[in-house]
Amino acid sequence: MLRVTSFLIHIILFNKMLNKNFNYKYQDFFIFVGLLLWIAIFNTHNLSSKIWLGYASCILALVFCLLPVLVFSFLKTRLKNVLSKNQYITHWCTCFFILLPLFTDIASYLQIAKLDHAVFISTALAAVALEMMLIANQYYQKKVQHIKWIKKIGLENAVLITIILLAATISVMAVSSLENPIYQRNGFRLIGFEFNIKMLLFNFGTFLGFFSQFLIMYLCGYLLFLINSRFLVSKILKEKGLLIYLLTLSATIAVLYPLLAQLLISLPINTVFGRRIFVTNPFELENAFGAFAIMLVSLPVVLALQWGKQNNKILLLEKEKSQNELDLLKQQLNPHFFFNTLNNLYALSLQKSDKTPESILQLSELMRYTIYRGQEKTVKLSQELDYIHDYIQLQQIRLQKTLDFEFNKQVVDDQIDIAPLLLIVFVENAFKHGIERAEEEAILKLSLISNHKAIVFCCENSFDPEESTGYKGIGIDNLKKRLDLLYPNRYTLHITSDGNIFKAELKLQLT
Repeated sequence: MLRVTSFLIHIILFNKMLNKNFNYKYQDFFIFVGLLLWIAIFNTHNLSSKIWLGYASCILALVFCLLPVLVFSFLKTRLKNVLSKNQYITHWCTCFFILLPLFTDIASYLQIAKLDHAVFISTALAAVALEMMLIANQYYQKKVQHIKWIKKIGLENAVLITIILLAATISVMAVSSLENPIYQRNGFRLIGFEFNIKMLLFNFGTFLGFFSQFLIMYLCGYLLFLINSRFLVSKILKEKGLLIYLLTLSATIAVLYPLLAQLLISLPINTVFGRRIFVTNPFELENAFGAFAIMLVSLPVVLALQWGKQNNKILLLEKEKSQNELDLLKQQLNPHFFFNTLNNLYALSLQKSDKTPESILQLSELMRYTIYRGQEKTVKLSQELDYIHDYIQLQQIRLQKTLDFEFNKQVVDDQIDIAPLLLIVFVENAFKHGIERAEEEAILKLSLISNHKAIVFCCENSFDPEESTGYKGIGIDNLKKRLDLLYPNRYTLHITSDGNIFKAELKLQLT
């Protein structure tokens, strides 16, 4: 069980290394398959004959044991989309607390692949532990990693905090083992897995002595890690290449390792526990090999750290570039709307219509929304719908023809957030390219279907195929660019014509 559990961390880390092309909808299923295969490997590696047959039979047995979990993880994304939160929790509990124990007992009773009962129990417990880790990781991705003070910790500080905690833990165990004869060997002490608060309080001075010395030991290794991270890799390896890096690494260790070894040899704790931790001669090559090992073992971590910093800079630059492009598109969007609406107002003034004051008031409300709300990242869906209604009302005031208008709405919650001034583009183009040019009755049919996860907006309008140029101009082009920036890979836009009817349909995935 311990060996299986130790690989859960590796499985989670492997999950983070998956590239963008991987279908994340099935990532949890893939991780559980990996867990299953590792358990099968552990139960097969000692076989001397019929190895692959034993491996395959073990996999089949474990698949039966974990069948509810595998099915649930395969359908997890779909279940989250179609079920409410309470329904999803009910399905989750049924899978892990009812079906999983049931299938585990059945597999153990049938003695599939002649595996021990403990193997099936360990497999079920490992699956539950892995699921908890995935849930915790998901919570971290959504909530914890966005907390400012956590983001400021960084890998180097995290390593330092781990070293301090490790030194404190070992010191507590050492103090707790002081008077236990089990941990006495030939005048030396051993560190047992003991946690005794009473012993810690009565021997707090001893604890501080142990803690400071263990901390010095670990900080020597941390110093080598920092030198490798901040100088050797970031400067020498990056700018001078691998050969110069290795030579500089060798020179650095030659300078430091005798000094650090002498410091560690002089620590009283060196002769307290079990045996002399370090050889008496600071120039022994064993000490140098230890320093080399720290440098080389930490190299992948340091490279990952450097890559992470560089990648964050690239992502920040891409974000700034996208924001600049979006701001430019918004600047293009406002004049486009103003030109259209001012043309409408000009037409009314020429007609000396009594509707002109009402139109001016309506136009001022529309412009206020465009100027202020249009610059925000998101608005409520209800605000966007009110804006569309006001726009259509303004258009109907100035139109001299009958408009067959319908707006069908199926909205679960009109307080969901949406980027502003997206839907109005279709309505603007419907009037500009179709309804305004119609000589007889015009048609405009809008429909909106939305829930907490998606929005589907459809706009149909009549047009004259001989006169209309269709959906052209900066409006639709800007809309597509904004959608690429705001909802990348989360929208579909279809614009079609059938006879004298234009149809535009936009589907947005909000989550």
